[in-house]
Amino acid sequence: MKKLHAIVIGATGATGQQIVAQLLEDNAFDKISIFVRKTPHYSHDKLMIHKIDFSRLADYKDLIKGDVLFSALGTTIKEAGSKKNQYLVDYTYQYEFAKMAAENSISRYALVSSIGADQKSLFFYPKIKGELEVSVKLLKFQKIHIYQPPILIRPTELSRTYEKIAIPIFKSFNKIRLLKSQKPLDVSTLAKKMISEIKSKKTELFKTFKPEEIF
Repeated sequence: MKKLHAIVIGATGATGQQIVAQLLEDNAFDKISIFVRKTPHYSHDKLMIHKIDFSRLADYKDLIKGDVLFSALGTTIKEAGSKKNQYLVDYTYQYEFAKMAAENSISRYALVSSIGADQKSLFFYPKIKGELEVSVKLLKFQKIHIYQPPILIRPTELSRTYEKIAIPIFKSFNKIRLLKSQKPLDVSTLAKKMISEIKSKKTELFKTFKPEEIF
């Protein structure tokens, strides 16, 4: 069976790190290319690191070639500094990268979105996530998987403030069988599901995975 070449964006984030780590251990993949703003402090024989400027993606189009694209890029308003900057990361950069990947005949695409993603939402974050979902569905990939995970359990050093507050609350509700669809999800579980499904020949060519379908 032909070995696969995976491309990952958002590789230095919590989910992205898990995707890369698991891909490196997966014999179905013999090459993993990551496109990052900051060079990570690790290396591997299967790993190729491209440090790029996401505001100049067109300059790197010829490098965006392979079999599978995993998109786990994302930020918060606090990290980005403004809604405008968050939109750049969470919509523009991800969409433009995916568009170039499709144009370069990458056939499979797995996107980390968010629970509640809806282009018609009155709230900024789920709205941009919904807009991205709608846009990438029009791209010419052979297989598109979109994941709408609930609140994510990240390593302590990468955990966000609201997650530190919300996760214990949701776990308490889950113990009494409330808010089961919003049970906190470990990023390693999300990464494992994404890799397994994108390799599978059985999964639908297009599918949106709701929280309860990821566990």
